[in-house]
Amino acid sequence: MYNRSMETPLPKTLLVIPVYNHAAALRAVVLGGLAEGFPVLVVDDGSTDGGLDTVVDLPIARHRFPSNRGKGAAILAAAELAKRAGYDAILTIDADGQHDPADAHLLLETASASWPAVAIGARRMKAANAPPSSVFGRDFSNFWVRLECGHALPDSQSGYRLYPVDFLLAGRFLSPGFPFEVEVLVRAGWAGLPLLSVPVQVHYPPAGERVSHFRPFLDNLRLSCLHAGLVIRSLLPWPHPLRSPGEEAGLKMTEFLHPVRFFRRLSREHSGAGELAAAVWVGIFLGALPIIPFGIAAIVYASHRLHLNKLASVAASNACIAPFVPLACIETGYFLLHGSFLFAFDRHVLLYEIHLRLWEWLLGALVIGPILGFAGALLTYTAVRSLRANRSPDAQPAGS
Repeated sequence: MYNRSMETPLPKTLLVIPVYNHAAALRAVVLGGLAEGFPVLVVDDGSTDGGLDTVVDLPIARHRFPSNRGKGAAILAAAELAKRAGYDAILTIDADGQHDPADAHLLLETASASWPAVAIGARRMKAANAPPSSVFGRDFSNFWVRLECGHALPDSQSGYRLYPVDFLLAGRFLSPGFPFEVEVLVRAGWAGLPLLSVPVQVHYPPAGERVSHFRPFLDNLRLSCLHAGLVIRSLLPWPHPLRSPGEEAGLKMTEFLHPVRFFRRLSREHSGAGELAAAVWVGIFLGALPIIPFGIAAIVYASHRLHLNKLASVAASNACIAPFVPLACIETGYFLLHGSFLFAFDRHVLLYEIHLRLWEWLLGALVIGPILGFAGALLTYTAVRSLRANRSPDAQPAGS
């Protein structure tokens, strides 16, 4: 049993174990949770291996779906049951045995100082020799979460989490399945809830013994659709409803009175290699569109909403300077519409048919912009990584 001096009150917490065909590991996870003094709820998401039968003799609550509905649906169902039982929070832990239930107290203590908050158990993947696909998936997910809500998290895919029950029940989530855990972090960030990370141990079984239900094509497609929707929502000018008084700090009007300090901040914000590459892509893509009078304003707005480096985006848009990129876009758009290129550039074509040229420019920009943006982003990413790899912290100036 875990004991501590109660300096800050802890939320009344229910340990939730969503399970789908992990009968071999489930009992050990439940016993670990009970040993740490937590009330336990197992939500069986339509398992076909009889997982609940392995814990039928233990003093826990159980809930079962007749068919598989996805991890998100299991977590939301657990939140509803927890609310009815008077709990303030649920603490989810994966049923495959990769997490140590003893670390749950670290999440509780961390969250209690800023409650309500979402606490994530950040897995020490390098120490655990995690599969390269898991490391890549984690880093890729971290990038998108950073883009969509502005929070830099070390492990946005960890299933070891503490959630406020009221937040889960008040949210309108798009995905009931695997992508739910990413979506809930983004929406928590939008709502103003603190997103807190706590390093935790992780155990990966040998490659031949690990059971994974991740379906690469289908789940990656669902993730892509989810991220597309979240990015679009991030760009919309409507504010997100806040459930916490702590709002993200933005630019203050007084900063404009100190231009040097202001531009120094802009140049340093969101300056990771991936973030700069994304800023360049956004700048080039928007710079290719026929929105010349509003181009810079649109780029600054999009960069701000996506938490990207504004100066990098505006600078990259100069690659679309007239006449080269606009001409390429018009020719591409004309070819898409007519199957041939436009060779006549007289007064009639450029002036009297300007509405047609703008339409062709827009169509062509939807092709040229992403291609040029990808090329610029790739060059930026490679250059930044190379420069920073060659910069040693112990390097001395020449001649010193």
